[in-house]
Amino acid sequence: MSDKKPCMKITLTDTKPSIFESKIGGLGYIPHDKDFPTDSNGNQLRLLAQIECDKIQLDGFMNKGLLQFWILNDDVCGMDVWATTNQDGFRVIYYPEIDKTVTKEEIEEKFVKNEYDDNEYDDFPVSRECGMSFEKFENPKSYTGHKVGGYPFFTQFDPRYNMENGNYYDFLLFQLDTDYIGKEDLVMWGDSGVGNFFINSEKLKKRDFSDVLYNWDCC
Repeated sequence: MSDKKPCMKITLTDTKPSIFESKIGGLGYIPHDKDFPTDSNGNQLRLLAQIECDKIQLDGFMNKGLLQFWILNDDVCGMDVWATTNQDGFRVIYYPEIDKTVTKEEIEEKFVKNEYDDNEYDDFPVSRECGMSFEKFENPKSYTGHKVGGYPFFTQFDPRYNMENGNYYDFLLFQLDTDYIGKEDLVMWGDSGVGNFFINSEKLKKRDFSDVLYNWDCC
C-alpha cells in the first residue's frame, strides 16, 4: 500500500469571494426557494465552508456544483460528541446546479440571529470570510492543512475506529485545520485543533450526503 494518497490541497486566500465561489465563513449560496439550514431548536447554522466542485480533481468527486458545510456556532461547533453522524448541529449540502440570479442581498434577508450569535465567547472556528485556492497534491500520512481527499490529520485520535463500522467512512470529504495570517487566528478549533468530515466513497459517487461523519478535536 502506498504511503501517499492524492488530495486537493487548499490554501486560504485573503480575498472576498462571491456567494457562488469557494470560501470559508461569510454568506453561503442559498437558492431562491431554500433557507438557512437549522438545528432541531430552529437555530440557523452558519457557513463553515463551501467548495466549487469543478476545482476538485479527484476520482469519484463531483465535477460541477457547490458543496457546502454548515455548523452551529455553539460551544461544540455543532458536533454531537455521542453521535458524530447526527446532522442536527451540522449539515452537508450539495447543489449540483447554481442559479446565478440569486443575490447576496436576498440571502442577507434570510439571515436571522440565533441564540449563540451574541455569545460573549465566540466559539465559531472561522474568524472571517476568506477565499480558497486548490492544488493537486500527493498527501503523505500525518500531513496537516486544509484539503479534500488524502489522509486526515488528528490532534488526538481517529474517531472512526471507535465505531463498529469505522472503515465505512473512508473518504475525507473536507478537512479544515487551524490557520493563521500573521498574528490573526483565521481558523481556530478550540486550542489549535482540526475539523474533519468523512463519507463513504460509494455514497459520494451516488451524491448522497445524508450520512457524513463530522469530528473536530484539539490539543
